[in-house]
Amino acid sequence: MGKVPNGSTECCTARNVLWHLVFLGFAVNYMLRTNLNIAIVSMVKYRSNNNLTLTSECLDNNKSKIDNSSLARDSELNYNLTSFKDEIFINSTPVDTQPNTFAWNEKQQSSILGAFFWLHWLTQVPGGILGSKYGAKLVFGLANFTAILCCFFIPMSAFMGHQYLIALRIVQGILAGFAWPAMHNMTARWIPPNERSKFVTAYLGSSIGAALTYPVCGFIIHKWGWEWVFYTSGVVGTVWFAAWWFLVYDSPAKHPRISPEEKEYILESLGQSYTKQKAPVPWKSIIFSVPVWMNILAQWGGIWGFFTLMTHAPTYFKFIHGWNIQATGLLSGLGHVFRTTWSYLSGLLGDYLLRTNKMSRTNVRKLATAGCTIGQGLCMLGLAYSGCDYTWAVIWLSAAVAMNGSVSTGPLASVVDISPNYASVILGIVNSVVALVGFITPAVVGQLTFQNQTVPQWQKVFLISTAMLISTGILFVLFSKSELQPWNSPDKQSKQNESELMVMNNKDDKADEKKDTAVTIKQ
Repeated sequence: MGKVPNGSTECCTARNVLWHLVFLGFAVNYMLRTNLNIAIVSMVKYRSNNNLTLTSECLDNNKSKIDNSSLARDSELNYNLTSFKDEIFINSTPVDTQPNTFAWNEKQQSSILGAFFWLHWLTQVPGGILGSKYGAKLVFGLANFTAILCCFFIPMSAFMGHQYLIALRIVQGILAGFAWPAMHNMTARWIPPNERSKFVTAYLGSSIGAALTYPVCGFIIHKWGWEWVFYTSGVVGTVWFAAWWFLVYDSPAKHPRISPEEKEYILESLGQSYTKQKAPVPWKSIIFSVPVWMNILAQWGGIWGFFTLMTHAPTYFKFIHGWNIQATGLLSGLGHVFRTTWSYLSGLLGDYLLRTNKMSRTNVRKLATAGCTIGQGLCMLGLAYSGCDYTWAVIWLSAAVAMNGSVSTGPLASVVDISPNYASVILGIVNSVVALVGFITPAVVGQLTFQNQTVPQWQKVFLISTAMLISTGILFVLFSKSELQPWNSPDKQSKQNESELMVMNNKDDKADEKKDTAVTIKQ
């Protein structure tokens, strides 16, 4: 990505600086989404028998086995098992000794976690349109910054009542909704076609955001309490925005420090696929485009599985396998590290296959999408049948999250392939539909696990995700195309149609002249 025409590699090219700040921007974007997922585990007081907090089904079973073999006995149900001296498991704690916690049931928790996405879809298309009109620097930057500022007010709203917290999360989701689609406009303006797979891996900064958010927040909660999770998030997001505002520019032409060689290389590589002056958005062509809908389906399936794990992994690890808050944070974030690694590797592979012409662009996108849907679905199936074996549960969950990383080489890159000029608008449409998953999955999980945090119920959650992932992946592989669409340049297409019509008319005129000549000679 740092190569210039003479083949040398520079560590600080404008594209490299952009990649790192985009990467951090998406990390911030997912930090503000996921910090509540881990914090809510410590915000909520769970009730069970004898006025004690709910404990893990698997841990209960494990203790029962240990008790039956006379290895440990604990008549007060204070599950400090001697075989787990490192205290990675939770302990039963009297409800009235839990400070700053709330009596929210599973359905209320699901509403709080899903509220971010209730109106998140509303600003997706506007985000793409505004990104095309005003540039991603302004739209992506302000969307992230204003949403992160809401973190400072989450503790106050939680103490006021869960309805206030839900309202704030709705506002946060609306603001953050502008960000993602706006970025595709910058990708189309800055990145040559054969470098897009690698550059779009910057979007997977979202995974690093989640990977760091879970364990760091677990540590913060353990040391200072859940309120500091949100104050810390707000400060980190503000620092990122300052760097973004002073170092990023919307196009190579506007960048004051870009080298002439890099600027020329980018502009020549982009050629005519991206035009500064665009015709009105071809809404009808986009809405009825099969490639667009295949990208929507692929994203729907991939996000269904990914959001299920991202949002509910902390709850699953704590109340099925019995991990404490620090272990829960670490294990919930582990898969996201692998996701970023897999995204980077699949991006390198995709660009290599395109650069060497070993595979068509469409087939590269199909291969990557099969990984992030069908591959993720098979891992989810393994998780569904892992039961109380926490080793396999960690392996399958981490693998499922990791497989989703090839989305950057699959449907995310495909959106730019089919229409660089309207990539932001198309991604806005895709995200508008897919945002529904953000509040459907918490509702499904809340309904299935309401007062029933058991292995069989979580198995149903994972099997539903498996079906979504595999079915949408198969449809994408069968019917998708990642070729530049004619409606990407309506003016150019219109002129081409006019030229073809003129050629056809000339041919008809010449044919008529030949007929007239033949008739004259005959006479």
